[in-house]
Amino acid sequence: MRKAIFPGSFDPLTLGHHDIISRGAELFDEVVVAIGINANKKYMFSLEQRVAFIEKAFIDFPNINVVTYSGLTVDFCKEINAQFILRGLRNPADFEFEKAIAHTNKVLTGIDTIFLLTDASTSFISSSIVRDVIRNKGDYTALVPNTVRI
Repeated sequence: MRKAIFPGSFDPLTLGHHDIISRGAELFDEVVVAIGINANKKYMFSLEQRVAFIEKAFIDFPNINVVTYSGLTVDFCKEINAQFILRGLRNPADFEFEKAIAHTNKVLTGIDTIFLLTDASTSFISSSIVRDVIRNKGDYTALVPNTVRI
């Protein structure tokens, strides 16, 4: 069974995330959307809200599961027997950043990272942009799935 995790903070889930997760579900037997817990980070949405946003968005996808974790992503991969890490790339800067992490993970644990390019229609969207729009009382609805509403 080919199992991949898609790690992130998902604060909040964006259409770009949704695109990568949906396409990943076609490639892997199981995709685990793994919400990382970082005690040093201040989130806009609670952990419970983020889990609910994702679970509702993928309610019709039986091979997508949502979990939370803390610590190193590769340690969590080993814990749940995931052979792959799934990552989305929006631009060359994302690639350079993710490439270094992927190489390190491969050398240290043998776990491969699979990259998918985001759809051109969502490549400009990031959670930080969405949070900024929300903070400034803008209309963020074109940037997130319908399940992300405040």
